[in-house]
Amino acid sequence: MKLFRPIVKEVIALAVAPKIYVDADACPVKSEVLKISDRAGVLAIFVANSGLRPSRDPLVRNVIVPQGADAADNWIVDQVTDTDIVITADIPLAHRAVGKGAIVLGPTGRPFTADSIGMALAMRDLKQDLRESGAIVGYNPGFTSKDRLRFTDALAQAVQRTLRK
Repeated sequence: MKLFRPIVKEVIALAVAPKIYVDADACPVKSEVLKISDRAGVLAIFVANSGLRPSRDPLVRNVIVPQGADAADNWIVDQVTDTDIVITADIPLAHRAVGKGAIVLGPTGRPFTADSIGMALAMRDLKQDLRESGAIVGYNPGFTSKDRLRFTDALAQAVQRTLRK
């Protein structure tokens, strides 16, 4: 019985510890998530429709969901709790995760909160309408090294906040 106690404690700790869920399709900050996850000892779960590199790291899980609209988003929302962190550029997913109490960050380090998510949704819809009408052309600005640094700092702070909970 004493032999299994450390294993049971580890399983329980992983079950209640904060997790980082990554909407991994086209996520530009996977390596940053891996570094911070490893340093903090926090489980990182990458969710995608396909194309994830296998990992032997015990703190990394890859979840391949079926093809289809919002399959990865739905899986993340079904799993996430208020002690977790979600990384996504998808505003509707961010809205759903914020609704469940999770800390939500965009890949540029931009936090999505209960106070800011309504405006983010409105701006997304407005830009989509303007693109469809031809009033604007193009999408979002390119991803920069400053964005990467801002994200790394924001994620490190978010992990520390969740570990203190």
